[in-house]
Amino acid sequence: MDFLTEEWIYQKNSQQLTALLYEGLMECLEEAIAAMKQKDHWKANKQLQKGNDILRRLGAGLRYDAGIIAHQLDALYNYMAERLIEANMKKDVTVAQEVLQLTTTIATAWNEALKSGVSPVQPAHKQKAAAYEQFITYEK
Repeated sequence: MDFLTEEWIYQKNSQQLTALLYEGLMECLEEAIAAMKQKDHWKANKQLQKGNDILRRLGAGLRYDAGIIAHQLDALYNYMAERLIEANMKKDVTVAQEVLQLTTTIATAWNEALKSGVSPVQPAHKQKAAAYEQFITYEK
């Protein structure tokens, strides 16, 4: 990721900031994977910890009023964070590559939605999500 100024960041909307976080996460994971392959455990550790920090920030930025997708992303981010901890403990390149692949898939979909100008959650989806959430609330 290029050097970012505070002013430049403040000019971005939340969707663009999310895209930047995905980009940063992919870079961290690529660097961690390269470091693990080179047996540079200190660098791999730092990059995997940074990746977990980004995942935490992505989770904190979720808008649960957007519907079920936010809950699904939260679960996915938590899974990815657990896998990064495992990758870090075992210095397992395969596990880190799995998280990188998931991140790439999510980032690609996110960026396509941004390019097309589509809101991540459409009104019809909000209605379906509201019905689902209402069902979940009453089932507990």
